[in-house]
Amino acid sequence: MEELKRESQLILVDARGHGASDKPYAPRAYDLNLRARDVTAVLDDCNIHQADFFGYSLGGWVGFGLAKYAPNRLRSMIIGGAHPYAENMQGFRNLMPAEPVAFIAVLEKFFGPHMTPAIRTGLLANDLKALSVLTQDRVSIADVLPTMSLPCLLFAGEADPRLLQVRECAKSLINGSFFSLPGCDHVAALARSDLVLPRLSAFLAKVRC
Repeated sequence: MEELKRESQLILVDARGHGASDKPYAPRAYDLNLRARDVTAVLDDCNIHQADFFGYSLGGWVGFGLAKYAPNRLRSMIIGGAHPYAENMQGFRNLMPAEPVAFIAVLEKFFGPHMTPAIRTGLLANDLKALSVLTQDRVSIADVLPTMSLPCLLFAGEADPRLLQVRECAKSLINGSFFSLPGCDHVAALARSDLVLPRLSAFLAKVRC
């Protein structure tokens, strides 16, 4: 954030089910069109018509939702560790036992050396039931790809199980580009800001020319 805010106004959103946002238990409350409307509501409140969107993992899924349900609100998209294809999310649900102590134990293994005290505190503040409900299997919205003419930058770690789908998605985009991060899994690809930020900054500079 410190690097990006030198050149950009940053608007950071707690997705529904996370952080300080509402945490409903009804599965329909997490429909992708509602998640997209959450973002546009924030843009409306900030009186911003179009924005460059950066989302990672779940945030990337929301980005594809914006491309489908509110494309006129996007100037460009940066998506990491996410794709618009169908996906069984059971592996992620397995990371969410009902007891906080067990939850943290699983995530400490998942995050490894990238688990910081701040991340640990934030994770413990979550509602585990809401996290389980919102982690739903995803249906394909790949039909949006041919309609996406805006500049898009996609990336994934080379050890991320989603790598092949993210790369394939980038190939399907009219104005898409892709880079991978050697030696990085799903967590490390976001944690290695030293590798990611130069690519993001160059992409944004080109978009704004």
